[in-house]
Amino acid sequence: MKRFLLSMLLLGFMAQPALAIRIKDIASFDGVRDNQLVGYGLVVGLNGSGDSDQTKFPVQSLVNVLERMGVTVNRVDIKVKNLAAVMVTAVLAPFAKQGATMDVLVSSLGDATSLSGGTLLLSPLKGGDGQVYAVAQGAVSTNAFSYGGQAASAQKNHPTAGRVPGGGLVEREIPNVLVDRSTLKLNLHQPDFTTANRISKAINDKFKTVLASNIDPGSVLLVIPPDYKGRTVEFVADLERLEVTPDNPAKVVLNERTGTIVIGDKVRISTVAISHGNLTLYIKETPEVSQPTPFSNTGSTQVVPRTSIKVNDNADGARLAVVEAGANIGEVVRALNSLGVTPRDLIGIMQAIKASGALNAELVII
Repeated sequence: MKRFLLSMLLLGFMAQPALAIRIKDIASFDGVRDNQLVGYGLVVGLNGSGDSDQTKFPVQSLVNVLERMGVTVNRVDIKVKNLAAVMVTAVLAPFAKQGATMDVLVSSLGDATSLSGGTLLLSPLKGGDGQVYAVAQGAVSTNAFSYGGQAASAQKNHPTAGRVPGGGLVEREIPNVLVDRSTLKLNLHQPDFTTANRISKAINDKFKTVLASNIDPGSVLLVIPPDYKGRTVEFVADLERLEVTPDNPAKVVLNERTGTIVIGDKVRISTVAISHGNLTLYIKETPEVSQPTPFSNTGSTQVVPRTSIKVNDNADGARLAVVEAGANIGEVVRALNSLGVTPRDLIGIMQAIKASGALNAELVII
């Protein structure tokens, strides 16, 4: 019951009037985005927790590295346990300059048991176009350990994936998409006709001229004014601080696995009567053993099943609550709270209200 009251308290905060949000928090400019990088690398210096001989590609990679350094070896002669092959991933921020650093993630590819204490060798990181945009190298931090013997083992967290803080170095810059532009396009994170129109109106009111026009519910086309020619960054800075009130659709989100319910403040319910009762069934098995008396010439031991069943139908405690048409989230919560329902009960009630056609909102089950 305490969990339910806490959930209702959180829903009460959601019922407050909608506040204005900065444009930079609900939209982003076309082309200004992160870029995913990926590469292949080797982690060395492991304490016997690297890939086994059954994983062939780490040894082959080591042979290639040694040959590039002028050391010629025979692959069949190499047997190491301090080496692990990993995939290296990173996110290249927009406008990252050459020489800037970033964190990279390393994840084991083979059967290594731990990357703790290892060092990532210089690894190129490529973008979706196949070009190398960064390189990565450095000590791997896993915040985990994995030790064990033949009969027991101990492990903390996830030792086969780690991070190299500041290990990535930008070598190639992403082209600047804001240079020499006469127009910009603003993309909404959640497309909506009303929100897009409000953004256009706020921009036009700010600059006292028609600069913004709606292309579709997900985009706003902007014309850079003559006063800001050559000062695109300043124009964007003045624009993204403007505040608008998003108009989000009415939704009820249910998570049946965790019992979480999130109800938006725009959710409305038509007139409906709700009754909720609980049926609890207790079944207990207590088998008894029947066997012949000592020194008996006949008879055998038998297991006699004994089952006790108790049914608790809490129909007497069930009450009928009426929710009037157009009720807001606060009224809905109070009506359902009067029935003494739990979060998991509320999931079933919401589904039933939706099935009856009284829920004027989208029901999302995750």
